[in-house]
Amino acid sequence: MSLTLYKKKRSFKDTPEPGAKKKTVSKKGLTFVVQKHAASQLHYDFRLEMESVLKSWAVPKGPSMNPEDKRLAMMVEDHPYDYRGFEGTIPAGNYGAGTVMVWDEGSYEALGHEEEPVKKQEKILLEELKKGDVKIVLHGEKLKGAFALVRMKGKGDNSWLLIKKVDDEASETDITKKDRSVKTGRSLDEIAGKEKIKKTASKKTATPASLKKKSRV
Repeated sequence: MSLTLYKKKRSFKDTPEPGAKKKTVSKKGLTFVVQKHAASQLHYDFRLEMESVLKSWAVPKGPSMNPEDKRLAMMVEDHPYDYRGFEGTIPAGNYGAGTVMVWDEGSYEALGHEEEPVKKQEKILLEELKKGDVKIVLHGEKLKGAFALVRMKGKGDNSWLLIKKVDDEASETDITKKDRSVKTGRSLDEIAGKEKIKKTASKKTATPASLKKKSRV
């Protein structure tokens, strides 16, 4: 997986986002993160760890726990693994300028292959990604249960749908109303305000704290 496009779009002397460094990560389990992003248009970035990077989709309306909802998910460039912990403000004038919140995070598995070793699950997931039908089980603080990412036919390679599968975790409740960070408990406005205070006080951009280690399900 390449981070060339991620790096090309950003000037790291101007943005607090993690650098384009591909890291070798633990194979105890695969991780996912959903980041709420108040850019020019508010959206949610849905990211799945595969091959030491984060495969990423922008979901304008955010994830849903209702199987009746089919959320548009536009595939974007791979992000570095360290991006999973990024929470803060991307300054104006930079790509994706706006405030980012860690809206949800956790581990995930390949649906139907949960007992397989992580490397085998990853291989299955990459094959599903190529075919345009990724089936996963999420173990997040907000998102739980089985989901599918399905590429839309005739809409190009980047247009997908994020769909909740029917299971015991399915619900008609609007999960996006849970709008605080699972990392810090802050709202988007609070994150933006705190970042402005830090910049005024130190004239330096705060580096986000490392994501705490979480037990695998």
